[in-house]
Amino acid sequence: MSQDSRIRKGNREVRLSSADRVLFPDDGITKGDLFEYYEQVAPALLPHLRDRPFTMKRYPHGIDGEVFFQKQAPKHLPDWIPTRQFRTWPRRGGGAEGGGAGQAGSSSDTASQAKPWRLVDFALVNSVEAVLFMVQNNCIDMNAWYSRVDKPDRPDFVLFDLDPPDGGFVDAIRVAHLIRELLDEIALPGYVKTSGADGIHVVAPITRRATFKQTYDFAERASRLLEARHPGLVTTEWLKKKRRGVLVDHRQNGHGKTIASVYSVRPKPGAPVSTPLRWEELTDDVRPRTFGMGEALERVKKHGDLFAPVLEDPRPLASAAKALEKLAS
Repeated sequence: MSQDSRIRKGNREVRLSSADRVLFPDDGITKGDLFEYYEQVAPALLPHLRDRPFTMKRYPHGIDGEVFFQKQAPKHLPDWIPTRQFRTWPRRGGGAEGGGAGQAGSSSDTASQAKPWRLVDFALVNSVEAVLFMVQNNCIDMNAWYSRVDKPDRPDFVLFDLDPPDGGFVDAIRVAHLIRELLDEIALPGYVKTSGADGIHVVAPITRRATFKQTYDFAERASRLLEARHPGLVTTEWLKKKRRGVLVDHRQNGHGKTIASVYSVRPKPGAPVSTPLRWEELTDDVRPRTFGMGEALERVKKHGDLFAPVLEDPRPLASAAKALEKLAS
C-alpha cells in the first residue's frame, strides 16, 4: 500500500498517511497492513460496532509507545461519521456502578460546572470508511459500548471476562466450558471468542430489557456460584496477590464499559485478533494469541461470522436469572 492512499465511497473519503509506519516492531506489521485487514474484515465487524458509542484507543507510536484513550470525537471527525452525546463520569465519579454514561437531555445538564460528569460526543462507527478513519487515527483495536444509542441503558449481552494466571490459559479454557455448561443449565446460550490478548470472552446475548445493574448482578451471582463449585480453579478475587485460579471478572459489566470488539486486532506481539470460535474448537491446544489477521480473514471466508447469533438470537435475562437464583440457593 502506498504512503498516501485514499479510500472513497460517495462523499466519504479516508486518506491513509504513513502507511509504512511500523506499529508492531517485533513483527514488522505496519499501519498499512492494519488498514488492509480492517477493510477486508469490515463486513463481519461492522454489525458488532453499529450504533454503539465508540472510544478511540490510539497508539501513535505503535504498541510499545504511548497509548491514550479519547472518548470525545476529534475536531477533524468527518461530518459523515455521526456522533451522539452522553454524560460520562470519571471512574470514581457519580455515575451508575461508580462510573458510566447516560444520555444528555435535561436543561440541568449544563447548570453547574461543578458536576462530577461531563458531556461527550461519541463517534458511531457505522461504515467501512469510519472503521478506516479510526485506523488512520492510530486505533489498533475497536472499543465500543455493550449497548446501543437507542437504548443506552440496556446492554445487548452479559460478558464473562476470563483472566488466567501466567501460564494458566488451559485452565481458562476449562473455565470457559464450565461457564457454557452453567449457561446451558439456565437456558441462556453463550458464545466464545479469544480476547486476542491473554484471556477468553464468553458472551451471552440478551434482549434489551435488563439494566446494567441486572446484568452486573447476574454475572456476579454466576461467577460466585462457579467459584463455590470449583474452588481453586475459578476465582472472583480482584487482587492478583490473593488470587487462586482463573478470574471470572463480573465487574466488566458496568455501565459505560467498553469491550474490544470481535475481529479487533489487539496491541500485542504478533497482532493477534479477537476471534470467535465454535465451542468444539476451544480445545487445550488453543493459545491466547493463536489467531492473527490472516487466520481471522480465512475463518470469516470459511465460516462466515460465528458471532452473528450474539446479535440475532438474544434471550430474556429475567428467566435465566430466576433459574440461576434457584441453583445458587
